Amino acid sequence: MGIRLVVVDDHRLLAEALASALRLRGHRVLAAGAPTAAAADLVAARTPEVCLLGTAAPAAAGAFDPVLRIRRERPAVAVLVLGPVPSPRGIAAAFAAGAAGYVRHDERIEGVERAMAKARAGESAVAPQLLQLAFAELLHPVAEPDDEGSRLLRLLTPREVEVLVRVAEGEDTRLIAAGMSIAPSTARTHVQRVLMKLGVGSRLEAAALAARTGLLDRASAACHREVAP
Repeated sequence: MGIRLVVVDDHRLLAEALASALRLRGHRVLAAGAPTAAAADLVAARTPEVCLLGTAAPAAAGAFDPVLRIRRERPAVAVLVLGPVPSPRGIAAAFAAGAAGYVRHDERIEGVERAMAKARAGESAVAPQLLQLAFAELLHPVAEPDDEGSRLLRLLTPREVEVLVRVAEGEDTRLIAAGMSIAPSTARTHVQRVLMKLGVGSRLEAAALAARTGLLDRASAACHREVAP
């Protein structure tokens, strides 16, 4: 017996393609639409047994807000998330929001059907390999990427780091040159290179970027290390 369902994805073509495939296999697709933010409204208007919710970014803020709303307003509807292989936090976030299962978006249609049947029966639907990947990442975590401040700092030489700190402190070319015991023309060249590497057009923009990304704190610390006895 087919399952009554709603299919939602941020890409309408994907939602309609999956809906067509499921109709051909005997399921009753009540609606197929986009974006995922509209999922709760579609579910409220049709009251399916299962809602298939596709997401390309399970780690994005608010990705599972539609799941929360569906579970709050239509608790009898099972929500099955289709998405890329997420981090363990991604899987946890889906279930914390009330999802009945998580299926890789490259899963075969038969796998999606099995997950739908489990979700309708009130069972958790997660492929074993997804759980294995999640546990593997938890046991052997990948280092977090450096933040923007650290990335920008690596673009600058030690001399340019000192120039940036002086620029942020409001020093003009003459003061920078005197403080670093270099010619004004050399100081001017250093300033221009700092602006170019940071991708900004003025000293004020450079100082603002450095403060906003935490680069200024890191640069100041680097300068202190340079002058430490």
